[in-house]
Amino acid sequence: MAPAISETQLNYARHVKYWRRNLKTLLPHFYTSNDSNRMLLALFTVSALDILGDLDAALSGEERQGYVDWVYSCQLSEGGFRPWPGSNFGELRNAGNKRWDPAHIPGTFFALLTLVVLGDDLERVKRREILAWLAKMQRPEGSFGETLGEDGFVYGGNDSRFGFMATAIRWILRGDLEGPYDGIPDIDVDAFVSCVRDAECYDGGISEAPYHEAHGGFTCCAIAALLFLDRLPLKPDQKPDGRLRGVTNVAQTLHWLASRQTTTLDEDDGLDTYNDETDTSETCHDAHTFVKLRTYPSVQAVTTTKGQPHSHFELQWVGLNGRCNKVADTCYAYWTCAPLQILGRLDIINQAPIRKWLLDKTQHLVGGFGKITGDPPDMYHSFLGLMVLAMFAEPGLQSVDGALCITDRAKRHLESLPWRKEITGDVDLQDESIRLAGGRMQVD
Repeated sequence: MAPAISETQLNYARHVKYWRRNLKTLLPHFYTSNDSNRMLLALFTVSALDILGDLDAALSGEERQGYVDWVYSCQLSEGGFRPWPGSNFGELRNAGNKRWDPAHIPGTFFALLTLVVLGDDLERVKRREILAWLAKMQRPEGSFGETLGEDGFVYGGNDSRFGFMATAIRWILRGDLEGPYDGIPDIDVDAFVSCVRDAECYDGGISEAPYHEAHGGFTCCAIAALLFLDRLPLKPDQKPDGRLRGVTNVAQTLHWLASRQTTTLDEDDGLDTYNDETDTSETCHDAHTFVKLRTYPSVQAVTTTKGQPHSHFELQWVGLNGRCNKVADTCYAYWTCAPLQILGRLDIINQAPIRKWLLDKTQHLVGGFGKITGDPPDMYHSFLGLMVLAMFAEPGLQSVDGALCITDRAKRHLESLPWRKEITGDVDLQDESIRLAGGRMQVD
């Protein structure tokens, strides 16, 4: 149930307690089916604590190093990471059984980000091997999959989620530098951008595949991937460079994202509670609902509206959905707001009622967020709910990068690593002079 508080506020202490409990103790048995996604849960936990500004206090130096070593224990000798330790054969791993323990696109993505959040320098990451493997993970038409079979077949879906994670891995390890580097082939950037363009829908959203329905999650992943590739639309003050770019109609895409705001909020959203009439302010999603409120309101409508301002009170709480005519969901607040942040237009939605919906409707009394009103908290929705509030500059939360799902502090750490700065060319004169001097500071 949502917390009974008189004033909308983030229950900071409860969220810290919720995430520390996830970090320090065993998860509830409901997570057993997600054991193979353990690297994902690890990222959610450490990144959430970082967003809350509690990561350093929650971890001792020894614990931090232990978690770093655990992530590296999931790295494969040929490059890439497994998403959990359960498929690790250890010393018994051989050419015959390694097919059951393949490098994994999501596992590698979450492992790299977890290391970044924990402050690791990624020096132990098999960067060359991962980048070489990444090029093999792309199909001829441009999409990416999940794992690579022994016959070179790419297994897994072909939607923008895997493309998002693949391009993020590439960006983490080599920035947006295009073309072969140090003898390692690059992915086919134009082919992937073409996949994104082919999945654009008539209404501005982006779908799983051509001619499918626009979807908030696929839209977010596609736009983030274009960011990592430096293939977003050019800004008005930028000169054309002849490169293929995605999001062919920015205004329409922004309109579709803004249209994800909805006032269908509560646990009876999907149900007609009074003889198939959904006529409360929280469930009004038919034209007759507004007519009934103004002319012949039901008992439920009168109860709901009693004591409330007559005009527009329904908009006190505004959730976001992922597809047209669906109910609001905590995770879709992220899947909608993140691409808006990436495109620099988070201002086109009204943040105040979205914040109020998250904190009044899906924030849980014990900390964390549920999927919808009345749901218990889970790590997925709890993390993405925090991300949205951080994007809204909620007091007490650290600023975040919506595309990577980490704090700006963690992103700056990644960008400061010497090996990465050398690849991206982001080496300032002082750093270069120190390197040329063999690491010794020269004093006149």
